[in-house]
Amino acid sequence: MASILSRIGYEARLILVAVQFLTRIPVPSFTHYDPQWLHQSSRHFPAVGLLVGVLCAGVFWLASLLFNPLVAATVSSVFGIKLTGAFHEDGLADTCDGLGGGLTRERTLTIMKDSRLGTYGTLGLVSALLLKITLLAAMPVSVAIVALIIAHSASRLLCTSLIALLPYGGEVEHAKAKPMAQQLTLAQGFLASGWLLLGIILVLLVFPRAVQLISIWQALLALLLALIATDYMRRLLRRRLDGYTGDGLGATQQLSEVAIYAGLAATLPFI
Repeated sequence: MASILSRIGYEARLILVAVQFLTRIPVPSFTHYDPQWLHQSSRHFPAVGLLVGVLCAGVFWLASLLFNPLVAATVSSVFGIKLTGAFHEDGLADTCDGLGGGLTRERTLTIMKDSRLGTYGTLGLVSALLLKITLLAAMPVSVAIVALIIAHSASRLLCTSLIALLPYGGEVEHAKAKPMAQQLTLAQGFLASGWLLLGIILVLLVFPRAVQLISIWQALLALLLALIATDYMRRLLRRRLDGYTGDGLGATQQLSEVAIYAGLAATLPFI
């Protein structure tokens, strides 16, 4: 019994590490911090996505009581950026700049480490933000709430999967988070998937009517587009950088999140 409680306490600590790493949400300070906790906490990244998704969905719902869906989607998106400190958006911008402006692996990594924002990064950020806002605004309010909860968790699971599928492609000695430059085990991947399953169960229990508004074809399209986006990033990072980087994971999260919204907002002519 003591060993089970100890394990639960350890996993809870890893969840707090993941929250601290991916968001600006205050967490208790750690004593005797072990850098390996950061790598091990990656299995709980989808849990952080679930938390962020629930909070963004709540803001969207509150804003929708006062404004039209477009304004509500904008307020929710801005809140999400503030909540995470633009963590993934920064990765998207750096990846766009690096892959857009670098012809060699070394040059690409150098550009990605540059704190300045270039043309490719600006276009990538603006495009992603516009797509998120307009796609959420195109959905019924209840469906958008479900989409936010699922997309935030699923997209973080998908970007985390690249840690298991690819070697680290950056320069480990210069990595912002060196312990993350390790591969994820299969068991950790299954645990990460459990958080997405919890999110799905949550929306099924709390928002059954909203789920009924989503056709099976829209759900399948969202899944397909998210997998395509993730596999595209996997192949791109493998070809250009020989593996994933932290910025590449952020870009994958953003791209797969937009892909899920696109599938759920799609108007399919044959249904």
